[in-house]
Amino acid sequence: MGKKGDDTRKLIKEKACSLFAKKGFKNVTMQDICKETGLSRGGLYRHYDSTHEIFSEIIDALMSRQDHELSEKIEKGCPAVQILDEILERYKREMMDRAGSLSVAIYEFYSEHQINREDHALFRQYRYSAEMWKNFISYGIERGEFKKVDCEEIIDTILFSYQGVRMFSTIVPIDEQIPQRIIDHIKKTLFI
Repeated sequence: MGKKGDDTRKLIKEKACSLFAKKGFKNVTMQDICKETGLSRGGLYRHYDSTHEIFSEIIDALMSRQDHELSEKIEKGCPAVQILDEILERYKREMMDRAGSLSVAIYEFYSEHQINREDHALFRQYRYSAEMWKNFISYGIERGEFKKVDCEEIIDTILFSYQGVRMFSTIVPIDEQIPQRIIDHIKKTLFI
């Protein structure tokens, strides 16, 4: 696919992401995406067969971006404390961003098909995120910047607190102190 095709796919994903954040996964149609992008049905279907395919690419890109960001900073030897501060500040902004949250859409997307836990896409995504965090926390421990902690415990605290607040914030406004308390707890648990 050429640059024009790549640009069109990027536009589709950007506009669809906003729709998914506003309406959830189940309430977004290909027609909605056509209206938002200005593409004809044929133009949209030249690039994607379904909202499922578009959303899958959006989620894969989000996961890949975070993994790449962490890996790149670790390879450069950046201080673990600095990396964690940056990630947690972004998480704080995202927890407070009701309009930009994909939490409801993610829940709807992954709850579509109830299958064996090990085969479930959301569980695979959790394992992938947990492994990424485990590598990062181990990096911080090896550098002497983080306490020796139970990695699984702190990973669950990070991932489920973050996603829980994001999900809850789409339903009701939350006090900005809630994300701050979570971040403070994570730092207190990890920092020496």
